[in-house]
Amino acid sequence: MHDAPTELIVPDMPGHEAFDDPAAAVARLEQLYDGATRFLADHFSRAVTGGRPSARIRAFYPEIRLTVTSFAKTDSRLSFGHVAEPGTYATTVTRPDLFRHYLIQQIGLLMQSHGVPVLIGPSETPIPVHFAVAGNPGVSVPQEGVLEFSLRDVFDVPDLATTNDDIVNGTRTENPDGSRPLAPFTAQRVDYSLARLTHYTATDPDHFQNHVLFTNYQFYVDEFEAYARAALSDPDSGYTAFVAPGNQVITGAEGALHPLTKMPQMPTYHLKRADGQGITLVNIGVGPSNAKTATDHIAVLRPHAWLMVGHCAGLRNSQSLGDFVLAHAYLREDHVLDDDLPVWVPIPALAEIQIALQEAVAEVTQLEGYELKRIMRTGTVATIDNRNWELRDQSGPVQRLSQSRAIALDMESATIAANGFRFRVPYGTLLCVSDKPLHGELKLPGMASDFYKTQVARHLQIGIRAMERLRKMPIERIHSRKLRSFEETAFL
Repeated sequence: MHDAPTELIVPDMPGHEAFDDPAAAVARLEQLYDGATRFLADHFSRAVTGGRPSARIRAFYPEIRLTVTSFAKTDSRLSFGHVAEPGTYATTVTRPDLFRHYLIQQIGLLMQSHGVPVLIGPSETPIPVHFAVAGNPGVSVPQEGVLEFSLRDVFDVPDLATTNDDIVNGTRTENPDGSRPLAPFTAQRVDYSLARLTHYTATDPDHFQNHVLFTNYQFYVDEFEAYARAALSDPDSGYTAFVAPGNQVITGAEGALHPLTKMPQMPTYHLKRADGQGITLVNIGVGPSNAKTATDHIAVLRPHAWLMVGHCAGLRNSQSLGDFVLAHAYLREDHVLDDDLPVWVPIPALAEIQIALQEAVAEVTQLEGYELKRIMRTGTVATIDNRNWELRDQSGPVQRLSQSRAIALDMESATIAANGFRFRVPYGTLLCVSDKPLHGELKLPGMASDFYKTQVARHLQIGIRAMERLRKMPIERIHSRKLRSFEETAFL
């Protein structure tokens, strides 16, 4: 049995360097990160083929530091891009290549708001070897049990004690070194989610777009692929590629896609634009657990908006199968977020999202104003964690639904909206009534009317149109100040 080595081997550790050019700062982050991960990958490969290293191997995430000394007032219209008071602020960074545009934008806003440079250098946070070698085609990862030594004896491994949502939940306002958080997620938290995204969606994080649709029904996936193929055949659409699970990429309408032998838990599809402003569709399946899992991990990519477009139970006798429901409030009985976001926290409707969805419904259905009420209701959506709630004593649930003024019920929408609120990602919900359990209209084969079939076919089109409307808005309009708390990170 071997003792863990006490000697430490690290790469060259340059000092922090000041930058007043955002692009140059990010280039330096990339240089530091690439050097650190290459160092770990090289030593890992040697350990796999040559045996246990004689010393512990460690490399560090790069970091961004900013020191502000003035209380000078910044542009109060922006919900991000500035700090509230003097102090030193810092964040670790991973995959700066993936986040290049985001980092340039956020650093640039800081420089513009405060007129001070940022410092770029190595942090004191080790990079877990799992994240350094993940996806590296030049590194051969052996099966568990093949190595003659434990990885954690020689390399740093993921530490779940420090991989958490303390910053974004507002329960941590200071870093271990006394600086304040500059971004909502630490590098190790981002790396953890990037790895999970690949696992759950069978697509690489690089493919995710800034506008994300969630659905709970396979039909929408088929419609999305058909829409994507049509868009790719139109040179004026702005879309450049369609990506399916397995990282299958087509760039034209006739491209071939093949179903995977084993589909992932949440199959994901991306209609891409060169600027990342395309649309991602995630089939999360049924249930609040999947909804939370997906949004927990996609949040680190800092999307500009996410919407739920799926099926629901209509709770009013005046509704018909195929009617649309635009959520204006949520009754949260999903329970998966109770420890992170108490149920007494209100989840407000976001005006920009609501308007985009309503205008998209009007555009696709060709109905306006009062006539739109024939097929769409606006109101409270209840989200529960028991799919077969109808089989229990209905008096309690039905009374609560009535008191809440709920007009629809599902198992995902409130979870997605609440996590959007928690992670400061603009959110919205447009559902389609597929059954009416309180009125004996259950979802059975062959019962769908022509109206219902037409509405379902329109539903995804409405979600896409809404996203395309949001894409045209300035980012500062979409990312509302109502999603920001008292002490917020400067980074979006």
